[in-house]
Amino acid sequence: MIVLGIETSCDETAAAVVQDGTQVVSSVVASQVAVHKPFGGVVPELASRRHIEAVVPVVSQALDQAGMDLGHIQAVAVTQGPGLVGALLVGFNFARALAFARGLPWVGVNHLEGHVQALYLEPDPPPYPFVCLLASGGHTSIYHVNGPTRLEPMGQTLDDAAGEAFDKVAKALGLGYPGGGIIEKLARNGDPARIRFPRPCLDREGFDFSFSGIKTAVSRYLHNHPIGDDQMADVAAAFQEAVVDVLGTKLIAAAKARRCSRVALVGGVAANGRLRDQIRARAAENQVQAFLPSPAFCGDNAAMIAAAGFHHLAAGRRGRMEDDVFSRSRF
Repeated sequence: MIVLGIETSCDETAAAVVQDGTQVVSSVVASQVAVHKPFGGVVPELASRRHIEAVVPVVSQALDQAGMDLGHIQAVAVTQGPGLVGALLVGFNFARALAFARGLPWVGVNHLEGHVQALYLEPDPPPYPFVCLLASGGHTSIYHVNGPTRLEPMGQTLDDAAGEAFDKVAKALGLGYPGGGIIEKLARNGDPARIRFPRPCLDREGFDFSFSGIKTAVSRYLHNHPIGDDQMADVAAAFQEAVVDVLGTKLIAAAKARRCSRVALVGGVAANGRLRDQIRARAAENQVQAFLPSPAFCGDNAAMIAAAGFHHLAAGRRGRMEDDVFSRSRF
């Protein structure tokens, strides 16, 4: 089945053509970083307007890249939520109208299921079941994954998501937006042991996270210890190490609790090199297999949405004209 995927949950307009849920024929992502950077974060209204401008050109580019036209498409999958409502509505209404006009089956997809299915766009995906850490700008959760559309929540952030904490710390350091890549790059030149920031929730049972405290600790340190440019790398490295330590520890603990020999890392924060290295190292120490998607499929993209949609469509699920988007995750 050849599925056209469409993703507009936040600040990337994306379209992709995927065959049978695993073979990426094309994938196009139009970033809005330049639009939102002056504001230090995503402005929902601006994101929605940019999606309106970009969705048709991006879909056309994905079809051209695939060497196809709409006559080749057999179904449409689109992000239904969670995300920014205005942004979601652009892609959702476009996909629904396109499918209706072409007489194609279509389905709305949970964005978080899409991130998990990014693993299956790789040549060596994990067999089910496995324990998966999803870390992004808006979500940080651990799931026990039993099938393509069967995600059992084990823990989630109680406040900020991991990616959100990166952005806020970058702002506190005056580094700009988005913060993930900037912090990672700066941290390479820093000493993570010179400063120790707290590791929230590691002293609690369960698999929930909290990153607001780490962010606050960084802000307090900066207030009490004015630093020069030569010390910023140490702060970045220490902050990153605290987040990575919490994420890695919780993931391995969750795998042990389920006696599962496979773990996975997905989501935008999964592109962080230090986190990827630590997950692989901790997995090896505990005789656990680790699976990570390529950095290109860690961030928001439409190939993962098409992959998740394929499984829903194959199971007979179809979107309805009365369906609507949702801003918060249903699991």
